[in-house]
Amino acid sequence: MRSSARNQSRQSVQGFTLIEMLMVVVIIGILAAIVVPNLVGTTDKARVAAAKGELSVFKSSLARFEIDNGFFPQGHSGLQALVQRPPGAKNWSGPYMEKIPKDPWGNDYIYVCPGKHNPEGYDIICVGRDGAAGTDDDITSWALDD
Repeated sequence: MRSSARNQSRQSVQGFTLIEMLMVVVIIGILAAIVVPNLVGTTDKARVAAAKGELSVFKSSLARFEIDNGFFPQGHSGLQALVQRPPGAKNWSGPYMEKIPKDPWGNDYIYVCPGKHNPEGYDIICVGRDGAAGTDDDITSWALDD
């Protein structure tokens, strides 16, 4: 009698059927199709928000530099004037920033003084995801005021 009880318990323990396995794979695929696109869009939005935040920090630091020195950094010194004293900045009381960061995509920010969009000040451009200036994904200092 013991051997027949063992045979019954062995027969009752079965693996998953092919249909059950396919159902699990389909469910996981559906969930991935819903979740992954939402995560991808969130990453880009977070990078854009980070770039806008860094542009605001640049604007504040440049304003302090201008108050101390009477002009915005120009020429080769550019944004580095916020970290190291440039020639001709007699009242420099920096550093105004610890370091000049790269944008969230790993590119350098573009600083132009005097600016094309702000001729009495400067323009700062984050080239965005594509890494090219003058395209639709650029994030700019003059657009922050809009």
